[in-house]
Order: sequence, then C-alpha cells, then structure tokens
Amino acid sequence: MTKKAERTTAYIIETVAPIFNKHGYIGTSMSDLTEATGLTKGAIYGNFENKEALALSAFEHNRNMLLRAIDNALETGDEALARVYALLNFYRQYDVFTLPMGGCPILNVGVDAQGNNKLLAAAVKETVKEIEGKIALVLENGANRNDIKLPVPPLQFAKQLFTMIQGAVAMSTMMQDRKYLVNTVAYLEFLVKQELKK
Repeated sequence: MTKKAERTTAYIIETVAPIFNKHGYIGTSMSDLTEATGLTKGAIYGNFENKEALALSAFEHNRNMLLRAIDNALETGDEALARVYALLNFYRQYDVFTLPMGGCPILNVGVDAQGNNKLLAAAVKETVKEIEGKIALVLENGANRNDIKLPVPPLQFAKQLFTMIQGAVAMSTMMQDRKYLVNTVAYLEFLVKQELKK
C-alpha cells in the first residue's frame, strides 16, 4: 500500500469511527459516510472490502484509543492500589474522553452489534476480556508483591469492578446524567480501599 493510500485509509477510519459509534452499524448509511469524508462510495470501497470491514476498522480505531488510555492509567504509580485509583480517575472523566468518539465504543457497539453483526459483537467481547485481563494482572501483581489483599481471585474482582464501571457508563448515557458515573466511581474508590488495602 502506498503512503497516499495509507493516509486515505487512516483518514476514512478516523472520520467515520465516531459516526459508526454514534449511529450504529445498521443506522449508518453510505451517504452518511460519503458526506462526512467528502469521498465517493467507490473511493471508500476502494480502501475497504465492504461496510462490515469499515465498521470493524472504525471500532478497532476507537478501541485502540481506549486501550491506550487504560494502559496509561494502569501504569500510573508503583503500587496496585494507586493503579486501580488511576483507572477509576480515568473513568470519572470517561464521558468527556469518549465524546469525540460519539460515546462509549464498548457500550454503543456492544449493544448495537448483538443482533446484526457477529464480527463486531465478537470484537467487543474480546475488548472487554482484554480490559478485564489488564485489571486482573495489576491486582495479581499487587497481591504477589503483598501491596494489596484480594478477597477473591484477581480476574473475578476485575470482572466485578469493570461490570460496575460499565453499568455506570450505561446509566449515565441513558439518563444523560454524569452523576451516575461520578457517584459510582466515588463509591468504587471507597469499595476498593475497603476490599484491597492491607
């Protein structure tokens, strides 16, 4: 692929990622994509096999931005507790972080793709598992270094923590009230301190 073709492909993905995320796979029309990019249908499909491939690339673009931000949070500080707090602090501003993306890609694409796009639904599931795994690894390493006490296995704690975070994201999105997110994060900070602090 030439440099120009790579730039065009990247431009298309960056431009359409928020549109797919906000309107969904079915809800995004070809005219939405041509209007946003200023390219013809032929130019777009010259870079992608079909709409499904483009939607998957768009999700992966948003997913990668999210995973980088989560990695940055989970690498903050030396101890596991500091890293979990940094993750919770990231999620306190999550609605602001995901605004340019058109909202939370896990929530939006995960719900939208369930009945109509198996590839996208599978990509979301893998992303959730990857995030849970990253959290579990921080917890496991912290427990092994004796930084924290773990009341349950690391992955179980990570899954429960992430479930509560995503539930707060869903509620704040549906109710259009960020207090659901902010208050849940504050509660989780208290819970994490109670459960994990030695």
